[in-house]
Amino acid sequence: MENGFEYFVKADLHRYLVEKGEMDERIPECPDVEGIWIPVAESYSADGIREFNDYPEVSLGWMMFVGMAVTEFWEKDWERYSAIEDLYLHLRDVRGFDCMDEHILEDILCLDKEAAAKTSELVADCAGRVYSFLRHSQLEPGTAEAFRGYISCLHQLYLAGMSVQLHRLGYHMSPTL
Repeated sequence: MENGFEYFVKADLHRYLVEKGEMDERIPECPDVEGIWIPVAESYSADGIREFNDYPEVSLGWMMFVGMAVTEFWEKDWERYSAIEDLYLHLRDVRGFDCMDEHILEDILCLDKEAAAKTSELVADCAGRVYSFLRHSQLEPGTAEAFRGYISCLHQLYLAGMSVQLHRLGYHMSPTL
């Protein structure tokens, strides 16, 4: 369930990604990918929180890469990938947390150097925007509210990754008549 803060993050990311041509005006839905958000977040949060103080934008942005990867798994063979007990660990443990972005860009999305650089820049821009919201949110660090704000940001970045990847795969969302 979205709170006001999360809705603001979602609206800003949506507007930005539409302007960049990385997402359609209508926000896509993919219940399979959306449906595993909670187990992915539970698994990711320990790594993400550990990295946040020194690398806040990495801690946030890596979740957008995870959303892209899970969407690619959905496209390729969801029956196979949805049976993996912990998709986040499946992604992280190939090259470790620090190199998870490279693993996703190269091995899962199979992007060439130029497309990988463009995607990394997009993720960095989105993570920077979201981090700015967090910094200016008036949430007191170390509180339960701050943790919920962080998780809300991760949620919207995961969904943004899903939306971007669906768009790149050719799933264009248009209003039904």
